[in-house]
This record gives sequence, C-alpha cells and structure tokens, in this order.
Amino acid sequence: MRRGGSVAKRPVRGFGGVALLPTAYDVATHAGVSQSAVSRAFTEGASIAPATRDRVLKAAAELGYRPNLIARSLITRQSRTIGVVVGYLENQFYPQLLQALSHAFQAEGYRLLLFTSPPGSGDPVVADMLSYRVDAVILASVMLSSHLAEECRAAGIPVLLLNRKTDSPTVSSVTGDNEGGGRAIANYLLAMGHRRFGYVAGLESSSTSRDREAAYRAVLEPQGFGVARAVGHYDHMGAKIATRALLASGQAPDAIFYANDHMAMAGLEVARFEFGLVPGRDLSIVGFDNVGAAAWSSFDLTTYSQPIDHMVSMVVGATLDQISHPQAEPVRAVVEGGLIIRASTRAPAGAPAGAPAGAPAGGPAARG
Repeated sequence: MRRGGSVAKRPVRGFGGVALLPTAYDVATHAGVSQSAVSRAFTEGASIAPATRDRVLKAAAELGYRPNLIARSLITRQSRTIGVVVGYLENQFYPQLLQALSHAFQAEGYRLLLFTSPPGSGDPVVADMLSYRVDAVILASVMLSSHLAEECRAAGIPVLLLNRKTDSPTVSSVTGDNEGGGRAIANYLLAMGHRRFGYVAGLESSSTSRDREAAYRAVLEPQGFGVARAVGHYDHMGAKIATRALLASGQAPDAIFYANDHMAMAGLEVARFEFGLVPGRDLSIVGFDNVGAAAWSSFDLTTYSQPIDHMVSMVVGATLDQISHPQAEPVRAVVEGGLIIRASTRAPAGAPAGAPAGAPAGGPAARG
C-alpha cells in the first residue's frame, strides 16, 4: 500500500507468524523486471541498463531487501571472502597491514575473514577456516605445514604467506627485503663507527628473523666483528628481558639491531629508564618495519621500512590471479624497502672523522 507516495513495508508472515525477509522475486515483481535483472543489479560489473538498475535498487530499498551472499556463493561456488590469519596484533605493523589489505580487497569486491593464531604453526586455525568456504588463505607471520598446504591445494584454495616464506613448491609468498635490510643496517652501523654489535631475534622458527640476522652477520663477521645475541620472541616483555641481558653483559653492545620495531621500542625503554643510556649518543638502536609509532618523538627510531602499500598490491594481485587461474605458478615476491635514519642512532664518541651521515654502502637511506 502506498502512503504519501512511498511503499509501506509489509513483512510477509511465514510459519508461526515469523516475518520472512523479502526475496529477489519480491523485488522483481515490485520493480516490474525479471529476477535475472535483480541479480545483475547487485552484481558489480554486470550488464544492465542504468534506468533498470535504479528501478531495482529503489524497489529493494522500499522492501528492505538485501542480497543473500551465502546463497549466491552456493551458486557461483565463490564466497568472495579471503581468509586472513595473523599471529598477533600487538605489533603495530599488522593492524596497518590488515587495514590496507581490507581496503584493497574491498575495491576488488572481496571481504576479509580474520582469524588469529599464536605465532608458530597456523595449521589448526587454517583447518577451521576451510569450513567457511573462503576463496583464498593469506597467512601473515603464521607458518603452514606442507601437509596442510597440500590439502589447501587439493581443495583448490590458493595459499599465500605474507611476511614469511616457505620451501613448499605450492605456496606463494610476499616478503619485505629482509636480507637487503639486514645488510643496510650492518653497513650503516659500521659507517657510524660502532664496533660492538648485538641482535635481538624474534622467534627461532621465523624465516624473517633468521634472514635479517643472517644478512646482518654476513656483513659484520667477515670483518672480524662478533654479534651478541638474545631472543625477544617478537614480544614487548620478551624484548625487554633480551635487552637487559645484552646491556648487563661484560661487553655490552654499542649498537643493537632488533628483528622488528615492536621489540626495538621495548629496547629503547630499557636503555633509557633502566640503564640511564641515551639512545643515539651512548648506543644505537635499530628496528625493522617502520611502523607509524617509529616516527613519534618519544621513539624517533631508526628502522628499515617495509612498504605496506606495495606489499599489499603484490598480495592482492597474486591472490586474485591464483583464484582465477588455479594452475598458475606460485609467486615468490620480495619488496624492497629503505633505511630510515632517525635519532635512535648517531655516531658514538671517537667515530672516524668524516663518517657518512647519509646512505652507507649496502642500501638506500632517508631521514625520517
């Protein structure tokens, strides 16, 4: 019934008087079009006359109709959903990454379904995720066994590792330039005159932590410099414990590289407030990622950047390509970053005259 030129919504009553949601058939009848026209009106990129689409959308709004995406997924065999598993959200890098991923996939007509899993193996949560009929799986800093990777492949579900890599021949990966970053940081600290070096690792099982450390050592050790080591487990408190161990040792490092910014910020707190040291004067502290807080004046952290927008672009492109072409070869992409020099690193007293303040050999540098 029309009242004042509008349609009064009258919910259809089903068994027991329960209101039934309007269907595409109801919208088609109300708009005077076919059901296929209703379907095309709600399908991005479908061929439909603008006037017809407007009529369908107006009828849908009047009836309170919303497309049933679950029912559509049963017909198309695509849920338009990407499953994402993250190890933890305490590290600011991952909320930034998830936001960028969400925006990029939304632009392509997909939504994210988020799962969290303790750092390490992602097998249990990925096994659960497969029940949701996701079109692809992205693991951000979560590992996957070769057995489950093969199960996903057999089910036709592409899997991509983000900020991790694997030896599995069926799994794609997109990472930052872990090796290039480790080399650039080592070369920069050498150029600043440092001679006692430390490294705070993440998880021992993490390919990113291992690659960063290996590249750092590959520059320093051939020149006769050892690297004191502690493990921070990618955890704020764990990084504090690791920093205390390094700084309380008989030969405390005068430069410490942390496997990510999250741990480096914990190291800055320990150096300042527990040991009375001034980062940038008494020792240099370097992170990896260039999260937003790294540029805050309270941290002013030198770090090697991981360009999130570029990484996300690579992830979305590779994922959509593998959804469309299941037999496509896996992608192994490395996205180059750059050294961002801030106040947490400075030339210590006694550094050679003329030590460079810009980009040392081994990688690009910029002042943040």
